[in-house]
Amino acid sequence: MVREIWKRGFSAHRLNSWTAALALAVVAVVLAPYAAEAVRARHRSAPPMRHLPYPQLDWPLEITNSQYLPLAWSDVPGWTDDDQLAAYRTFRASCKPITAKPDGTPEDKALGDSLRDPCREARASDLADNAAARAFFERHFEPLKISKLGDADGFVTGYYEPVIEGSRTQNEVYNVPVYRRPSNLFVRGFKQDATSLPNKGPVYRKIGRRKLVPYYDRAEIEDGAIEGRGLEIAWLRNQTDLLFAQIQGSARISLDDGSTVRINYDAYNGHPYTPVGRILIERGIIPREQMSMQRIREWMEQNPEGANELRRMNRSYIFFREVQLSEKDEAVGAQGIPLTPGRSIAVDKSLHVYGTPFFITGELPIDSEKSKTAFHRLMIAQDTGSAIVGPARADLYFGAGQDAGKVSGRLKHNIQFVMLVPRSLDPVARGRKMPLPDARPSEKIAKLFPQVLPKDAPKETAKDQTKDQSKDQVKGPDQPNPAASTVKDAKAPAPAASASPPTTVAQNVTAPQPVPLPEARPRLESDRNIRRLRYGRRHRNRR
Repeated sequence: MVREIWKRGFSAHRLNSWTAALALAVVAVVLAPYAAEAVRARHRSAPPMRHLPYPQLDWPLEITNSQYLPLAWSDVPGWTDDDQLAAYRTFRASCKPITAKPDGTPEDKALGDSLRDPCREARASDLADNAAARAFFERHFEPLKISKLGDADGFVTGYYEPVIEGSRTQNEVYNVPVYRRPSNLFVRGFKQDATSLPNKGPVYRKIGRRKLVPYYDRAEIEDGAIEGRGLEIAWLRNQTDLLFAQIQGSARISLDDGSTVRINYDAYNGHPYTPVGRILIERGIIPREQMSMQRIREWMEQNPEGANELRRMNRSYIFFREVQLSEKDEAVGAQGIPLTPGRSIAVDKSLHVYGTPFFITGELPIDSEKSKTAFHRLMIAQDTGSAIVGPARADLYFGAGQDAGKVSGRLKHNIQFVMLVPRSLDPVARGRKMPLPDARPSEKIAKLFPQVLPKDAPKETAKDQTKDQSKDQVKGPDQPNPAASTVKDAKAPAPAASASPPTTVAQNVTAPQPVPLPEARPRLESDRNIRRLRYGRRHRNRR
């Protein structure tokens, strides 16, 4: 019976069925590793394709030592309370030199030449309505809250154009000279008769044909280093009047014959500017909360000898040029156009482009020294100054005369800056197009490639590290000391009890210097195929 069942079980039809089933089972077993790998690859997120080199894309807005936050117009405090028509007219005046530049003029600042498009439309249409002016700025610009890295707000001061009594000739009353730029003043990269010289960096005077030495400082000039060369534009009553004219960068000299001479900044002597008000605060002469230009002037008038010593601590000295302006015309800023009281500001020209709108919002003592007035005003960058340094730092121009001097003299306050950036430079839109950075190397790779100082490192680098280690050794016992731990890891001999301090040991040991880690190995398609084949071989060998 068994034989019959056996014969009946393996008939030709059943044999074909069993053969097909067996073949399918073998195929399933062989393809199982590949199917598993396909499932894993499907659930594993594939890394982005890396393009080498990276495509040439516009980077997001980059301003040195700054932080910024994109805003909506509805989130700008006081935006609807301002008279944007007045700001539009000031901006339109700044557009004249901007549109006059030929296309393709190189500009190394963050905004570059992006103000050209808004300026072309502003020059083509003269708006007469505040709502239309506001719509113009909202259509062409994006608001960007900006401040110095680590600070919440910006910082503003004020400046004005003094009106000073003087004379064209020297006499007993007027004997302090106002000098024009000397012919022996030299700045590298500029001709000596250049119409515009930088207000930062070294300035030299020539001795002979080749030798260059730093130019005279304030004390040397006041003692007569350049007198008798015919450089005098006019003569003032005292050195304090000249100092305040130099701080403001321009002045109106009311002459004894009834006429007026207008002078503007032309050059400086290359020495750093030192605020005299800061010295008075540090010495405890005037409290910080009471500091103003009026207090400085009062103290100098009451202390002539102290004023002479204080003034010479500011070694910077300003040279002027005479400008042909009427009494009705405003002072000319660094952009080359007349300033607008209450709408023009001086900014750091190494970071910003002239003509850039800034909305400054906060509270300032405009009406009086003790009261705080809401200040929400769109202002245009048209000037600069050697003391104006930073991305959110501005000097507000208030006009000419004694009243403008009182307002500007008491301004020294933190306030919010909203920079208006042309829409073509929208940092949010640019950021979406940037490629992702490479993956960070794994911890295992970091251990295999420790950050150590190369053997062929320059001696200067080792010396600098030794100095840093010596400074760290001076720290107190409760502070962590990286240099000490480095010495311990290097198994250096511990100093004896009577030996010199631990700084001596640190000076003889060169600590490892961080070096860049190697790039992560790119994940290639060929590698995945190799791993898939190896996995299949291992699986077949197990069978």
